[in-house]
This record gives sequence, C-alpha cells and structure tokens, in this order.
Amino acid sequence: MNWTEFWPPIVLSLRVASLSSLVAMAIGTAAAWWMSRQAFKGKTLLETFFMLPLVLPPTVVGLILLVLLGRRSWVGQTIEWIFSSPIIFSWWAAVIASIVVSFPLVYQTMKVGFGGIDRQLEESARSAGATEWQTFLRITLPLAYPAFFTAFVLAFARGLGEFGATLMIAGNIPGKTQTIPTAIFIASDSGHMTMAWSWTIAMIVLSFILLLLVGRRKEA
Repeated sequence: MNWTEFWPPIVLSLRVASLSSLVAMAIGTAAAWWMSRQAFKGKTLLETFFMLPLVLPPTVVGLILLVLLGRRSWVGQTIEWIFSSPIIFSWWAAVIASIVVSFPLVYQTMKVGFGGIDRQLEESARSAGATEWQTFLRITLPLAYPAFFTAFVLAFARGLGEFGATLMIAGNIPGKTQTIPTAIFIASDSGHMTMAWSWTIAMIVLSFILLLLVGRRKEA
C-alpha cells in the first residue's frame, strides 16, 4: 500500500470537517436560539426549510449548490471576482457542502437544548442588568453546553462522512478535493481494494471515537 496516497484524504477530511462544523455550529446555534424564543407566522415553514438538507438526497443538495455557486450564477461569479478563482472544485466547496448538510443536526440539537433551559434564570440575569449578549454567554450557553457538545460532534461526524454533495461540487481531485468517502468510492470502483479497506477502517475508527465521546458525555 502506498502510504503517500493514504494520508491526504484523511488530512483533508479532518480539515473540512473541523472548519465546516465550526461554521455550522455558529450559524445553527444562532438560528436555534433565535427561533426558540420567537413566535411568528410562517415559523413552521422556515423550520421545515432549515431541516430540508437532512432528508434530501445528498446529490440533490449538491446539484442545488452547483447551480448556486457555479460560474453561471451571480454568486459564483462574485466569488470568483473576489478571490480570482472559482469556488467549485476546490476544497472550500467541500466545506460548504458539509456546512449545508450538517446545519440541520446542529439546529435541531441546539433547539432542544435551548428549549430545556429555565427561562426564569435568563429573566433573572436581565433583571440584574445583564445585556442580552451577556445573558446568552453567561447563562444560556453554559446551561445548553451538553447539547452544544453533542451538536458539534454530530456536525463533525456529518462533515467527515459527507459524500454525495461533496462529489457534486468539489469533485474528486487527489491531493486537492479528495476526501475519505470519495477516495473509498474511487478506490473500490477501480479495484484497489487494499486502499479502499484502509480508508474504510480509518473512517470506522474516527466515527467510533466520535460516538464514544458523545456516549461518555451523556454518562457524565
């Protein structure tokens, strides 16, 4: 087995999962906090939209992203004008795909976490003179930490295992956009089963560690 071919997909997958989970956590936590404290007409419709990437086939998500970020769209053209290169078929495209598919997991987990917080504790902090931001940082977020931790692990795991949407908009360029799932697919399709199984075992080990972290956190 060629070890020089083994490590790049793993390193890239970890980098993509790390960055995408951080962004998904920021967006998903903010959306869950705001939605858990608001009541307005069309809320259910908006939440349904938030959860769509969780139930849509990854290739459908990938196609939508390909159209939105492609060189024919104004979004893609603007990005290319700013960064002097298209975002499609770059590792940043893999990050965006992972953010989109992991966002529903973060949103739903954090919504449940925020929903379990005693509102009187937040009101007490506001009555004592704390601003909304201070209340969130010092009261809300610490109380929702178990959900926050679980959401991050789930987002990381989802980003690590993303295949369909990533393949659609990032492709499978060795050393540039090839993640573990796409590497496994190409290796098995071309008959390189030793490499395919090596990446499969690596994915199983990483996924097992993530699930173990969640399980140990729940026990604590």
